[in-house]
Amino acid sequence: MAEPVNPAAETQPRPNPNEKLVKVFDSEVEPEAMVVKGLLESAGIDSDLTAAALVQDMFPGLGGMIILVREEDAERARQLIAGQRRTSLGDDDETAEIEIATEQPPPKP
Repeated sequence: MAEPVNPAAETQPRPNPNEKLVKVFDSEVEPEAMVVKGLLESAGIDSDLTAAALVQDMFPGLGGMIILVREEDAERARQLIAGQRRTSLGDDDETAEIEIATEQPPPKP
């Protein structure tokens, strides 16, 4: 007979609600904030993605997103985000250079 599964044992521990959280990133664009959250999580930094505090009843979808991390992870998170921005800005210079050859028809005699 199979052993009963304890769902509480499989869930990740919730962060201590008394921990101080610090804003390390904000964006008007939700997908951008989700990418940054993924970057932080891949580096082992727990983060919380939250909607900015505009009155959502009056202005739905406005206000953007903010990312919060534990105070002790804030500096490392900011460095990761800044490093990623520098890398992204450098990628913009990589454009394809195509030489366009235009052949002129030979002059008619």
